[in-house]
Amino acid sequence: MGSHPHDLPMPVPATAAGREGLEALLRAPRRAVVALDFDGTLADIVPDPDQARAHADAVPALAELAPEVAAVAVVTGRPAGVAVRYGGFAGVPGLEHLVVLGHYGAERWDAVTGIVHAPAEHPGVAAVRAELPGFLDAIGAWRGTWIEEKGQALAVHTRRAEDPEAAFAALREPLAELAARHGLMVEPGRAVLELRPPGMDKGVALSEFLEEREAEAVLYAGDDLGDLAAYAAVEKRRADGLPGLLVCSGSAEVPELAARADIVLPGPAAVTAYLAALATALQDRD
Repeated sequence: MGSHPHDLPMPVPATAAGREGLEALLRAPRRAVVALDFDGTLADIVPDPDQARAHADAVPALAELAPEVAAVAVVTGRPAGVAVRYGGFAGVPGLEHLVVLGHYGAERWDAVTGIVHAPAEHPGVAAVRAELPGFLDAIGAWRGTWIEEKGQALAVHTRRAEDPEAAFAALREPLAELAARHGLMVEPGRAVLELRPPGMDKGVALSEFLEEREAEAVLYAGDDLGDLAAYAAVEKRRADGLPGLLVCSGSAEVPELAARADIVLPGPAAVTAYLAALATALQDRD
């Protein structure tokens, strides 16, 4: 017999679909994939993204959980190599088969090889990289905003602005026009607007990975608007009869995500505790 959701020392999914997803994971973990966002889910949101690091308990929890399930994947907008470094995922016993899907799946790092596979840079990214500083200055948006270089994408942050929400709202349309002019799209997040090539999102990346692993159940945890596409992918699978569990890390900044989640946890510390509880339940199962 496997464990039951009510046996876990953490919240029970609020929906029937979520309870079914968790039960399927507990019943047949070797056919289940656990997929997780990085920033805001495994790592706390910090003012400077370069200072983000996985929660101290995240890697130990994943190292306990990964050998019990079919696969663990980190699905992030960050470059795959950056997520590996900031997560501390390389060379960890138990994480030998971890996969990091970076740039919304455009890049991939496999622990088994330690190699990042990445596409050639989109020409629009190079064009926007050259134009963006002057563009922000010309529209009076330079003060309090800053640009993050992401290799395959560029991000404009407003968290340090005097009024981050007003700066975000004022930039959204001009940046969308700039992106469109160079064949890019804008991905909104928590006080950040990311300009990146179209065609890949976390839903596409997650769906392709689940098909690759022939997964029969999935847990996906995220915290931001970019995770809505992954939520939609899990919801589509559930509509097709394949169980899944949706976890939201935090609810204050992105209520759209929390409203669709089966379990809402208050942040990375709680997410990692939940993953550790899952690992324990799977290790203790008969």
